[in-house]
Amino acid sequence: MNGTVTVTEIVLPGQVEPEGLQIRSRELPRPGAGQVVLRMEATGVSFAEQQMRRGKYYDQPAFPFVPGYDVVGTVVAVGAEVDAAQVGRRVAAVTKTGSWASHLVLDAADLVPVPAGVDLAAAETVVVNGVTAWQMLHRTAKVATGGTIVVLGANGGVGTTLVQLARHAGITVIGTASQRNHQAVRDLGAIPVDYRDPDLYERIRELAPDGVDAVFDHVGGEGLAKSWQLLRRGGTLVSYGTAATKDEEGNSQLPVLLLFARLALWNYLPNGRGAHFYNFWAGRRLRTATHRARLAEDLTQVLRLLADGAIVPQIAATFPLSEVAAALTLAESRTVAGKIVLLPDA
Repeated sequence: MNGTVTVTEIVLPGQVEPEGLQIRSRELPRPGAGQVVLRMEATGVSFAEQQMRRGKYYDQPAFPFVPGYDVVGTVVAVGAEVDAAQVGRRVAAVTKTGSWASHLVLDAADLVPVPAGVDLAAAETVVVNGVTAWQMLHRTAKVATGGTIVVLGANGGVGTTLVQLARHAGITVIGTASQRNHQAVRDLGAIPVDYRDPDLYERIRELAPDGVDAVFDHVGGEGLAKSWQLLRRGGTLVSYGTAATKDEEGNSQLPVLLLFARLALWNYLPNGRGAHFYNFWAGRRLRTATHRARLAEDLTQVLRLLADGAIVPQIAATFPLSEVAAALTLAESRTVAGKIVLLPDA
C-alpha cells in the first residue's frame, strides 16, 4: 500500500444517546516499528460499549474516543521490523477501543491469524466473546466433562459462545433467557429458563437439585447471592459484569469495588466453594508478553473450533459502520440473540 490512508471512524464524544455518535475522517499515521495497518472487515457491538456510552465502564476511557473492543480484518501495510509477508493476511485482534473504524494501526504482536475458509463476520463473533468464554470456562472455573453449569444471559454474545464451548466439552448447561429466545437456547444445546420468572432460582434448583459446578453471572446486583447459593460444594461462581447497575448514577467503579469485596468475603467462608471476578485484562500491565501469549493461545483454540464447525457463529444482525447508532440501539434493546456485527460501508 502506497501513500496515505484516510480512515473513517466513529467517535463517542461524551455521555450521549446512540444518535450522538459522530463520524469523522482523518489521515491515518503510517505504522511504526512493529506495527501494521489493518483494514477492518468486521467489528462488533459489545456490552462494554454500552457501558462506555454511559460513562459506566470500570476502566472508562476519557471522552472523546473511538469505541470498538475487537476487530477482524486484513493487513494492508506493515512498519519496520514486521515481515512484509503479513500483508494480505486475515487476522483478529482485541483492542478495547478503536475498532469502530475503517482502518487501524495495531501492534503486530497483538494479531491472531484467522483460519482459511472462516467468514470474517463469523470470526468477529468469537474474538473477545470467545476468549472470555474460553478463559472463564477452562481457566477460571475449570469445569470438567460431565459437570453442570448455569449461564445467565445464554442468548447474549458471550453466553451463546459459552454454551457452545461447554456443550462441546460434554458439560450440561442451564441457560437463562427471555421466552422469545428459548428455542435459540435449546438449539445451542442448553436447557432454557425464563430470567423474568420470579421463581427463577427455584426452577434452576429443580433442574439441578444437588447444585451446579459453576455459575457464570454478568448481572451482579442482588441476584449474585442467589447465584452463589446454586453452587454445590467445590463449585465456582464466575462474575464478569455488573449489568444490574448499568443505569445507576454515580461512580462507575463503585459497583465493581463492592462486588470485589463481596466475592472476597465469600471466598473466606469454609464451604469449599469459590468466587471469582473474571477480568479480561488481568495481568496486561505487569505481564504483557504473558497476557498476549495466553490471549493468542485461547483465541486460536476458539477460532479452530469455529473452523471445524464445533461452534456455530451467532450473528444477531449486521450493520454498515455508518449505521452504528442503529446497531447500538438494537444491542441495548436486549431483544436479540448473539452478537451484532459492524461491517465496512460499501
